[in-house]
Amino acid sequence: MSSAVSENYLAGKVAIVTGGCGGIGTAICQRFVKEGATVYAADIHTGDGNAANIATYVHHDVTSEDSTKALIAQVTADHDKLDILVNAAGIEFEKTIEDTSLEEWNRMFAINVTGTFLTSKYALPLMRNAGGGSIINFGSYDGFIADPQLAAYCASKGAVHALTKAMACDHGPENIRVNAVCPGYVDTPMLQSFFGEAGNIETLQKAVRDVHPLQTYGQPEDVANLVNWLAGNEARYASGQLWVLDGGLSAQVQQMRL
Repeated sequence: MSSAVSENYLAGKVAIVTGGCGGIGTAICQRFVKEGATVYAADIHTGDGNAANIATYVHHDVTSEDSTKALIAQVTADHDKLDILVNAAGIEFEKTIEDTSLEEWNRMFAINVTGTFLTSKYALPLMRNAGGGSIINFGSYDGFIADPQLAAYCASKGAVHALTKAMACDHGPENIRVNAVCPGYVDTPMLQSFFGEAGNIETLQKAVRDVHPLQTYGQPEDVANLVNWLAGNEARYASGQLWVLDGGLSAQVQQMRL
């Protein structure tokens, strides 16, 4: 994947990144712009403003069909094509199913799964206009193995994994590739929120780093590097795969219960 770092790897490409103003989403938008793409950062929040400053910000609620149609209508009016869709919008909360309300369960699936479904559904015609494209969903290593007290999150990511493979099968003949990136611990506001609720923050941060074979957790840029490769032509034969990016965490026989 070394040549993916060359300038203009995505020159002429049009991309949508949902959750584009979050920690990972911002890093993806920044990398895409650096590589020459025209980028729409689609998010319900502007975050720290970094993504909105370098990409075209579109207020977007991934759970809303009307919002999705409006997003696609804007890209259609501007370019009449779409080459790359990154479904990075997502939430997480820490509860067992017994402690999870039906409202919380539905919200988790509405954002993590239905949002992926809706944006992909309405993006497909624009990708056909482009002669094909790359859809990159966001799963998680928690879609393969479970962390404690993340029941709804684990279930939602397992659903994204299955949806990714189904989409790849259905739309591969149209030259539309579909993959999922499955991160482990990444240094984002979501992870810092987890640390902030856990008492001895420094001890927990060290424990999280030490449980990884690489002795560290990831940075948003690490995820953006993989997404960038999957978005472009170097990954033209990659589809229907779940790309785990977790510093070797899930390669171990046992996981530390953090």
